[in-house]
Amino acid sequence: MKKRILALASFCFVGFSATAQEVKYEEYDLDNGMHVILHQDNSAPVVTTSVMYHVGAKDENPERTGFAHFFEHLLFEGTENIERGEWFTIVSSNGGSNNANTTDDRTYYYEVFPSNNVELGLWMESERLLHPIINQIGVDTQNEVVKEEKRLRVDNAPYGKFIENVKKNIFKKHPYRWTTIGTMAHLDAATLEEFQAFNKKFYIPNNAVLVVAGDIDVPAVKKMIQDYFGPIPRGEEITRTIIKEDPITTPIKATAYDSNIQIPAIVAAYRTPSMKEKEAYVLDMLSSYLSDGKTSKLYKKLVDEKKMALQVGAFNNSQEDYGTYIVYGLPLGDVKLEDITTEIDEEILKVQNELISERDFQKLQNKFENQFVNSNSGVEGIASSLSTYYMLYGNTSLINKEIDIYRSITRQDIQNVAKKYLNANQRLLLEYLPKEKDQ
Repeated sequence: MKKRILALASFCFVGFSATAQEVKYEEYDLDNGMHVILHQDNSAPVVTTSVMYHVGAKDENPERTGFAHFFEHLLFEGTENIERGEWFTIVSSNGGSNNANTTDDRTYYYEVFPSNNVELGLWMESERLLHPIINQIGVDTQNEVVKEEKRLRVDNAPYGKFIENVKKNIFKKHPYRWTTIGTMAHLDAATLEEFQAFNKKFYIPNNAVLVVAGDIDVPAVKKMIQDYFGPIPRGEEITRTIIKEDPITTPIKATAYDSNIQIPAIVAAYRTPSMKEKEAYVLDMLSSYLSDGKTSKLYKKLVDEKKMALQVGAFNNSQEDYGTYIVYGLPLGDVKLEDITTEIDEEILKVQNELISERDFQKLQNKFENQFVNSNSGVEGIASSLSTYYMLYGNTSLINKEIDIYRSITRQDIQNVAKKYLNANQRLLLEYLPKEKDQ
């Protein structure tokens, strides 16, 4: 009886939390094609203004990789009405903060201001869109900034190139095969006219979603949006072709070297479906089951019990066109990489041949329920989620309904997806090794 009461109490609490966190929003289009989403939350005097552009590394010329990430930096240089170098000063002097980030699929800019500065945030984002100054001095300055970022985060970072090596081996045709930060030689070779053409093509209102979330007066904000963004001309329509990869039917074996590491790693990577497919959600759960926390199957077996690995993990990198499911391990002492692979494969085989336990399944459901509730706990996160669900999933309502997808997943689904995608003949097996001094 006590267990039943506790279970009922837990169910009621989770259900209440999920309901309490429901995000209300309004969305509409401007005449120029810009999509607008408004979320009002007057619980705290802050507001997030953000613009997401449907342009990422996959939209680049293969001979000019790194452009989308470069623009993440370049469009802070200044505009016709914001002097060069003044962007961050304006934001900070008005009590705000801002940032931007780029993926293979999109670029995202945002500001967080006290709510009495919502108009300032809207004006700045409209300036970035309507009046950017793209000149040689800005390109040269940001070229050095990006090079330093690459040196810090990739070239000199331990295991900094393992994703790069996964991507170029598992994708042969699709532009996911190169990294978001791109190739510095491509940026060096690019002309000013090429940067200006990239901006003209992709940084247009009909390739963007504007989100304003927080302590706002909706009618007043709508007028501001019309005043600042309405007059911006619509750009030419962008034609996109999704490049299809041939299925992987035989194992791909590759070796990469890294002078910044002393411990090798084994990486098994599988090509998986788009983030929009239910199977991608199932793979999220599977990666959590295998490697999330010290009680997960891979950690408990390889690190805790057998003491074969220093570190082990699995994660599902879902993207708009394809995903990549990655499992990796770092051996402890003299343990061989192939022994780590064998142990990992045994755990995957168990999932393929047996349903996971009811207890483990319930833990997964609780974990993803909790993540869903937390993801909607602040306006900054809500703004990002609203943008992402609209632009990459084509379904803004997922901000409230995505948890229903996770709730619909069964133990059989987990087994079926493991059988379908995590097979030895469908993967890349990458040995990531310390680089010898004479290499």
